[in-house]
Amino acid sequence: MDDPMESSSEENFVEESHKLVDSLDKLSVSAGSSSSNFKKKPVIIIVVGMAGSGKTSFLHRLVCHTFDSNKRGYVLNLDPAVMSLPFDANIDIRDTVKYKEVMKQYNLGPNGGIMTSLNLFATKFDEVVSVIEKRADQLDYVLVDTPGQIEIFTWSASGAIITEAFASTFPTVVTYVVDTPRSTSPITFMSNMLYACSILYKTRLPLVLAFNKTDVADHKFALEWMEDFEVFQAAIQSDNSYTSTLANSLSLSLYEFYRNIRSVGVSAITGAGNG
Repeated sequence: MDDPMESSSEENFVEESHKLVDSLDKLSVSAGSSSSNFKKKPVIIIVVGMAGSGKTSFLHRLVCHTFDSNKRGYVLNLDPAVMSLPFDANIDIRDTVKYKEVMKQYNLGPNGGIMTSLNLFATKFDEVVSVIEKRADQLDYVLVDTPGQIEIFTWSASGAIITEAFASTFPTVVTYVVDTPRSTSPITFMSNMLYACSILYKTRLPLVLAFNKTDVADHKFALEWMEDFEVFQAAIQSDNSYTSTLANSLSLSLYEFYRNIRSVGVSAITGAGNG
């Protein structure tokens, strides 16, 4: 004799299965409709770097490479204090905010003037995003130059607003430009890596290390130091100062950081590595 309870549970199971199938049918979207609704978005490349690292020259080379490769680029300048640029910017903060007038009006020094100018520009940054969104299907890359005083962008509220506005709308990458000749010193190299690490965890965005000026000094030493902490420790062994001891201990701690970022050697002058 059949158990009525077992029969009832089987019927409920079948009924629930039918409901699930019906729900999935309603949610299914044809391949044709999904591709027609998909809107292509350009990749945002935010270029940051220490003063003198060749950041703006590197961006100029990126602009040239984009043009030569028949890629459609859009350039944004966020440095209000730069006197001249080696490239034409589609959107330039200097057209909106007058850096010297900001200094005079608010009685500020150079760094305070740059930060306040960036803060004022950030209040209207939704309009910048809207402009790029309207041209999104016509663009492959948006190249962003930042102030030479790196901390003004990476650690300010306005820098966070701008970065998050980009990242919430477009695929966004941060490129950290490193002065390769100066980084041949293990202490300077470690300082750069710590700063790059802080940018990675602050922005939570993909990070690329661009070892610039490889026409002056090859970046292979840096790759070796990143791949094998023992090689770095051997390079720093002759220095017995406190900073070398700290750098020595940090080399192993940063090993996981090195494994999760991409790095490339480039020359803003010759164009090597920009391919």
